[in-house]
Amino acid sequence: MTGEPRRVHRLPRHRTQWEIDEQTTLGAAYVRSLIRSQLRAGIAAFAVLALPVVTLPLFFGALRNATVVWAVLGFGCYPLLVLVAWWYVRRAERNERAFARLVRGADPPGTP
Repeated sequence: MTGEPRRVHRLPRHRTQWEIDEQTTLGAAYVRSLIRSQLRAGIAAFAVLALPVVTLPLFFGALRNATVVWAVLGFGCYPLLVLVAWWYVRRAERNERAFARLVRGADPPGTP
């Protein structure tokens, strides 16, 4: 039992998974597509959060009411942060599920 096995039984793998594991050009293209989709989601979330950060100081300067400023900073910002975070996590998980389906070999919806 100390000798080398005569045959190595490999688990069945799909062609896409092999392409990624072997780091072929096609596998690299698959990984780049996942990275691009995640980057697009991140940039969209950043843009949605950057807009209020840029405009709030202008709004506060024009308002000149400390009570409203503190109310907006203390309570108004958090729902937006939670909403954007929730959207980003759902989008990232959807991208990863689509990539996992591609790697497993499942046909994308709408293909014959």
